[in-house]
Amino acid sequence: MINNKNPLAVVILAAGKGTRMGSDLPKVLHEVGGIPMICQVVNTAKAIGADRIIPVLGYKYEMVQDILKDEHLEFVLQLQQLGTAHAVLQCKKLLSDFNGDVLILYGDAPLITKNTLQNLLNIHNKTGAPATILTTDLPDPFGYGRIIRNPDNSLNKIVEEKDATVKEQNQKEVNSGFYIFKAKELFELLPQVGNENAQNEYYLPDVLNMLINKKEKVAIDKVNNYIEIQGVNNTEQLNEVNEYYEKA
Repeated sequence: MINNKNPLAVVILAAGKGTRMGSDLPKVLHEVGGIPMICQVVNTAKAIGADRIIPVLGYKYEMVQDILKDEHLEFVLQLQQLGTAHAVLQCKKLLSDFNGDVLILYGDAPLITKNTLQNLLNIHNKTGAPATILTTDLPDPFGYGRIIRNPDNSLNKIVEEKDATVKEQNQKEVNSGFYIFKAKELFELLPQVGNENAQNEYYLPDVLNMLINKKEKVAIDKVNNYIEIQGVNNTEQLNEVNEYYEKA
């Protein structure tokens, strides 16, 4: 049995259509190991002892809700996809009185393991930081936000690919997109996130940059097996993830 130090809410971002999948099926309902990806992620959230599990749904949300109808979940809708910060902000009302930690997972990233998430939680609890980020080194980091560290190895900032300098783009360490936040700090800062960036989106990593600007600590856990953070954006990636899942 896993004992988390604080109450744990898991928010699963799962609103996207998945245009590049070439299918009308919501992206998170494509199968890995014969099971819809979002079901894999819900099972992992349960395995780490989540007290609350909150999928953020959008495209054809009724289909996704139907697949998950036998699970004990709380659903939130993001009908306009305006970025990851905007998606998590949709949970603010639901978690307004929640005094615990919020873990961010993805309905299209089913390979993340219970052990990796438990390690992330342990570091978060041990450091007492308001936020903890999971990073990894990628052979080809194209498309990912880069991790920029200080000389003492602490987090200096996260910079998105399209906003990064050439020097920053050469960094191999990337933001996996998996985070744990203290709920209070998260929902205080989320409404302050702007969209002044190349994509005009509200980015969740901006919350971490805000914490750093406030001289708060953001803890880092680096995972060696970068396959775990792999998201599925097209059928080629779906095939790759299925192949890896079958070998694991």
